Amino acid sequence: MIDSPRAARWIRTLNLLLQAVLFLTLVGGLNFLARSHAWRFDLTRYRRYSLSAETLSYLRELSRPIHIVVTSDGQTDDPEVQGLLREYVYATEANPAGQVTVEYVEIYQDRRKTEKYGIEQPGIVLVLCGDKRRALTVSDLYRAENKVRKAFIGEQAVTDAILDVSNPDRKRIYFLVGHGELRPDDVDPARGLSMVRDQLRLRNYDVDTIELAGSRKIPPDAALLVSVAPQDPYTSYEQEVLRQYLGAQAGRLILFLQPGTQPGLRDLLIDDWGVLVDDDLVIDLGSDNMTEDGDLIIRAYAQHPITQTLLDYKELLRIGYARSVRPLPGRPAEAGLTVVTLAATSTTAWGEIDYRQRGIQPFTPGVDIKSLPQMEPPNRLGVAVASEKVAVRGSLPFSVPGGRIVVIGTGDMISNARITNTGSEGMFLGAVNWTVGRDTTLNVPSRPIDRFQISLSAGELARLRYTLMLALPGIAALLGLAVYWARRS
Repeated sequence: MIDSPRAARWIRTLNLLLQAVLFLTLVGGLNFLARSHAWRFDLTRYRRYSLSAETLSYLRELSRPIHIVVTSDGQTDDPEVQGLLREYVYATEANPAGQVTVEYVEIYQDRRKTEKYGIEQPGIVLVLCGDKRRALTVSDLYRAENKVRKAFIGEQAVTDAILDVSNPDRKRIYFLVGHGELRPDDVDPARGLSMVRDQLRLRNYDVDTIELAGSRKIPPDAALLVSVAPQDPYTSYEQEVLRQYLGAQAGRLILFLQPGTQPGLRDLLIDDWGVLVDDDLVIDLGSDNMTEDGDLIIRAYAQHPITQTLLDYKELLRIGYARSVRPLPGRPAEAGLTVVTLAATSTTAWGEIDYRQRGIQPFTPGVDIKSLPQMEPPNRLGVAVASEKVAVRGSLPFSVPGGRIVVIGTGDMISNARITNTGSEGMFLGAVNWTVGRDTTLNVPSRPIDRFQISLSAGELARLRYTLMLALPGIAALLGLAVYWARRS
């Protein structure tokens, strides 16, 4: 027994030091074990912090590093996006050759980084791999209803983008020229497509032009052809080149055909693709269906990958002069051919045949074009149609994707002056992704978004405030006093 008070104090001090050392050793050992032999359990309801087996298998095979840049304005917060990207980083930590890294950039604070990456707007998820890049918007990562986010599909979109940029092949889009078309190298607001070109390059597409008259065939690296407002008709030779590309090569084509022009593609569209482009001008006198400067407002869309963004966020499509485009009436159903009206007018619209007369002519029954109740969509005129061929190989239990075309009955929807409209950009990019086969096809389920809302009255809010400010600190103070008096006694 130690009688000396000084010796007793030294022993107590030594005891405390030993306890501290043992505690730090325990914490350090646990951290070492956790770092070397980590186990993670996702106990959330929809496994929101777990990547699918398909995504994990792709990430294990990555041979090139991926860098993801997320831009924000410093005010909005998307926890689902941040949580998902953390999982990509964690899943590739053991793969030095194919690690995924994430960087967050506030566009108003980090001007050097915004210039470095060439992005000026918030809400962009930019996926980089070497010199290849693909941009997604945050809205691309959600499925919405009535502008309210209902499901998170970020894993589908991000994994698809990673696979795209890590692929050494780069999809090339050719714009047809030689017939007075709008060109991607033109910066003119009304006739240029330079902004579309920049948007496509941002999404990892190469953009070029091609003149069919000097080409024996379409280049084999052509993922898609785009023709915007041709003024002169395509020759028989050029039509045959297109027919061979769309048929034998299962090619892809997007056509923007403005009213008052005859591109000479009538037989190709009708015979091969079941699409009828009328020689008319869409008129809609409804006060809610046209703007003050005469633009047509489109609100009716079919359920289709091209229009999914417009449907989710209730976006309007605002277009200039338009002609009606529709599935060929009376055409018998053909195996392997699917024709869908993507966007349609209101029920008050009609296709004016005598549109070359000065002023707006009244609707003439039996002459002008009016959609019928039994036609799809009922009592509406289509302004955009998608047609797809799927080749069925005999009695085999699978089919081979064929060509795809999209025909839109207006000429300047994606010009520099109009592509800034959200609806126009969404419609065009949806058409591009669908035609080239970039629409999401990964077998990754979407995840519902749980939202919790607490409604408190003014009195309840005041009581909660006083409880947090006074009651909880008071209880802690009383406990401290009780311990103090207990030790004194």
